[in-house]
Amino acid sequence: MTILPGLLDTEAIRKDFPILDRTVHDGKRIVYLDSAATSQKPRQVLDALNTYYERHNANVHRGVYTIAEEATALYEGARDKVAAFVNAPSRDEVIFTKNASESLNLVANMLGWADEPYRVDHDTEIVITEMEHHSNIVPWQLLSQRTGAKLKWFGLTDDGRLDLSNIEEIITEKTKVVSFVLVSNIMGTINPVEAIVRRAQEVGALVVIDASQAAPHMVLDVQALQADFVAFTGHKMCGPTGIGVLWGRQELLEDLPPFLGGGEMIETVSMHSSTYAPAPHKFEAGTPPIAQAVGLGAAVDYLSAIGMENIARHEHAITEYAVRRLQEVPDLRIIGPTTAEDRGATISFTLGDIHPHDVGQVLDEQGIAVRVGHHCARPVCLRYGIPATTRASFYLYSTPGEVDALVEGLEHVRNFFG
Repeated sequence: MTILPGLLDTEAIRKDFPILDRTVHDGKRIVYLDSAATSQKPRQVLDALNTYYERHNANVHRGVYTIAEEATALYEGARDKVAAFVNAPSRDEVIFTKNASESLNLVANMLGWADEPYRVDHDTEIVITEMEHHSNIVPWQLLSQRTGAKLKWFGLTDDGRLDLSNIEEIITEKTKVVSFVLVSNIMGTINPVEAIVRRAQEVGALVVIDASQAAPHMVLDVQALQADFVAFTGHKMCGPTGIGVLWGRQELLEDLPPFLGGGEMIETVSMHSSTYAPAPHKFEAGTPPIAQAVGLGAAVDYLSAIGMENIARHEHAITEYAVRRLQEVPDLRIIGPTTAEDRGATISFTLGDIHPHDVGQVLDEQGIAVRVGHHCARPVCLRYGIPATTRASFYLYSTPGEVDALVEGLEHVRNFFG
């Protein structure tokens, strides 16, 4: 058994995740290496969801009966937990959405409908990067098409980093918003937030950060980031699907218009006009994802009890080991940073001329679950001249033994295809 410094007690942690005991394909213990797509859920989160539905299920905010008040307390209590988890100055800056994609679409639409000084129009520019998930590309393309704003982006270096050599040409006085990923979901690259934010602030542009691959894996402090909006999703951080978060600065949330209309987001309604509730409710139209928020609150409790610093340390050790072991595999090419420094626990690679889908299928026969394709980041694949990649991603329950299983599995793939 390989012992690495900084590892968590994965034997104890894995007991909290029932699915990790599953076997597939004639008794092969599952090796789950796809946490960047969605993490597995501990019993504590599953129990919280079951308890909510069994004991407290009711709609929130309007009921005056007991279980409705309990449901409201659980839902708003989850908001308190998330606010503390990201060090938000106010709980009212935490908006619940259904995922990070909706959070980013919410920001894009708010800026398209906003009054000055926030409005995006034909005289302004939007800046993104070539390594974005499609969820942080398409909303800005739609906004650009609708408003006439010019869409610009940072390119990538050969080693999977952002090319900031022309930052003053990309972010200009016309730039209204800069939106970028904190940690790449395909290459694991951790981006230089400080340099980008500093330049954006020099020209008065708003900063939006997609933290979907950061919130589950490291300390996320929205005040330290100095961004205006931060988006992430629950299902990648041990929480349920169907729940996302948008954090935004209070003064912006007060000034910007809502994206969706309906119940709960209103103050008064007449047949002629409506006024809106204060944030966060202004941006949470209709019945919210109540059970999912409760589950996310339980996930935050779980991660916080282990400690995000400890999780980051564990993942760094696993990633360092995985990079080293994968580089031992003949014909394997890592797409992105080839060291464990300044990268997250996600590694994409190609294996000679073997198509990633074939790699994934042969690995699955051995019980090894990886992701294949372009990972909703097709521009990255185009940049590096590849059709797709195989992606292995690790989390707090990942072990060195699973890295070894992956490497052995890849040797089997190479032998299988001659």
